[in-house]
Amino acid sequence: MNDELDDPVSSELTDDETALLNEMPELAGLGLTRRTFLAGSLGVFALELLATEEALAALALPPDAATATKAGGNVVKVAFKVNGAARTLELDSRISLLDTLRERLELTGSKKGCDQGQCGACTVIVDGRRVLSCLTLAATVEGKEVTTVEGLAKNDQLHPMQAAFIKYDAFQCGYCTPGQICSAVALLDEARRGDVSHVTEDVSVTTTRLTDDQIRERMSGNICRCGAYPGIVAAIQEVHSGRQTQHTWHFADEEQLARVRKEDGIETV
Repeated sequence: MNDELDDPVSSELTDDETALLNEMPELAGLGLTRRTFLAGSLGVFALELLATEEALAALALPPDAATATKAGGNVVKVAFKVNGAARTLELDSRISLLDTLRERLELTGSKKGCDQGQCGACTVIVDGRRVLSCLTLAATVEGKEVTTVEGLAKNDQLHPMQAAFIKYDAFQCGYCTPGQICSAVALLDEARRGDVSHVTEDVSVTTTRLTDDQIRERMSGNICRCGAYPGIVAAIQEVHSGRQTQHTWHFADEEQLARVRKEDGIETV
């Protein structure tokens, strides 16, 4: 509590405040203490300010009034493909690819996590290679092809990587998942091109066979705060090698579901 306001002496109105109270009848009834005077007068002032702003906004501009349109700084025209569709946009030269995808094209699958290129949630694929869209200027993708997580599935058919992520429960909250999946898809293309990683034992030997350690290293730029890394590695390994990684659960078939319903006394509709 403010000791000055609680003091019965200092809580009395000053001469100036008393004069203002007498000059402004709309302040009548606020009380004779400084606390009620200040609180009430601020409320009256705010209401008057809002009324003034509404009145000014309702005024019609004269025909010869000088007006100015809001223009972006250094607007450039950028033509590129997004998920197979040709797009041409007029953009501020400083806007990031991530903000362009989310705010202009309404492709909100790519997530803004750290916005500093550290978490990988914004990863998309540009001409077959992974990029961090939060650090990529939209103007630099002129003439290129951008693939986001929305462009991986074909109609109702999931991309094999998407299906594998579901199968191995390779996500929890799901915020990082679009970036994880885009990174994983591009990772396999990198391996097919023979790109090496920091844990490749012999860089002179071209191999497309990735170990789990190589997958972990290649995916190290994508952070999962939920800790779903074992499922992520297992999903990528199965899509990459066709080898099913051991896991402790599977989807129940119809026979198992019927048995469970019977045991629990659930009637099938």
